[in-house]
Amino acid sequence: MARSHLTLAALATSALPGLDVAQARAHSQRAHGLFDSALIIDRDGRELIIRVPRSQAAETEQSADLVALRALTVGNRSRLPFDVPEFVGQAPAGPTRAILYELLPGDSFETDALTGHVGVSGSIGRAIAAIHGLPTAFIADAGLPQQTALDCRTSTIALIDRAAETGYLPAALLRRWEQATDDDSLWQFAPTVVHGTLSDESFLIVDDAVSGILGWSGLGVGDPARDLNWLLAARGEAAETAIAAYLAARQGGDPCLTQRALLYAELELARWLLHGSDTRNQEIVDDAVTMLDGLVETVHSNTMESLSTDTGPVLGVADVETLLDATPHSALGRDAGGAPHGSAMLTDSFDRSEFASLRLPADNEVEKAPDSLSATSDDAPDSESHGTSDEGSTARTLSDPFAELDGEGDPNATVAYSFEDIEELTARSTEAQASTRSSSE
Repeated sequence: MARSHLTLAALATSALPGLDVAQARAHSQRAHGLFDSALIIDRDGRELIIRVPRSQAAETEQSADLVALRALTVGNRSRLPFDVPEFVGQAPAGPTRAILYELLPGDSFETDALTGHVGVSGSIGRAIAAIHGLPTAFIADAGLPQQTALDCRTSTIALIDRAAETGYLPAALLRRWEQATDDDSLWQFAPTVVHGTLSDESFLIVDDAVSGILGWSGLGVGDPARDLNWLLAARGEAAETAIAAYLAARQGGDPCLTQRALLYAELELARWLLHGSDTRNQEIVDDAVTMLDGLVETVHSNTMESLSTDTGPVLGVADVETLLDATPHSALGRDAGGAPHGSAMLTDSFDRSEFASLRLPADNEVEKAPDSLSATSDDAPDSESHGTSDEGSTARTLSDPFAELDGEGDPNATVAYSFEDIEELTARSTEAQASTRSSSE
């Protein structure tokens, strides 16, 4: 049962002896019912916030927040262009405790409204940059979490593996995310101080600028991209302005920052799936599956940026067919001036089993070999979209010739195929068919 604002006012007087309460009213900062909270105003007009956790998870969050606020000393706070909540006192509240804070001025907004103004967006970018510019030594002194770049990569891989084990993760996303974690260059970054739980609810705005940042329970050293992933959910150019302001304040230095931020944003769906699986809540699982399927459609429509630095856009099999139909073979692998590119334009990484239904062209189809690549990932059975594949095909498949190209014979291996590979395969097939006809004549 929720505590009334009068009960919370009484707890405030216990948390701060001598407090003379003049007013008390319920207060909510879009906390989703995790806390009972109230605004307290004393006789001198001083404004305070008291909060009492309503669950064990909320209590854990509040305890971590207190440790972080104590670690943010006056010296550290002076380096930040905004205010940080200040702990005032605490009091027992049954099995938990009530915490009293100074109220920070400012208004909060939903993500689109928050980033819908260029001035505010720039202030957000600079505020995040200021957090990441804090010296890291105080994090260790306070016993707060510290992650190296390798730790960040390892924990990301573990999250993906857990999501895959549920059986609900689409194969296309598994490949996309594994390709990102396999890319060494993506994980060459210097860890910084991070807020750790930034979202639109973290920011308070006064006069079109960030006046305060709340919710420091995730404070530590880690990947700065984690503090930017929530911005990728915002619509409009103002969100890009926030990232541009951040990069300008940090003077670049991390070319793969936004790609990792995009990866972390996508992995929020995996976290939601795992939450539903761990709590045995099928409604949450179904919701996560729907969102994951939507992400697959976005990826295969080529409207989602690549996560890896060593491939081009993410392409489905149908996209490969379209591009091959529209592109003369002689133009593949060459720039506008006809000179060869330094690297091939690659498709997504495909599991060989995806090609099980793609047969080599028959005699009367040789002249239109690229058109035989007619199967798409959308044609696969539902089980394939959740991590399984059809291994029952007995047709001659593309995996046989490709085994010659890369020297591997494992039909279930995952490799990246370039247009040059497909061109070479088509050429080999054409030559073989021509040779056969010549011999028969």
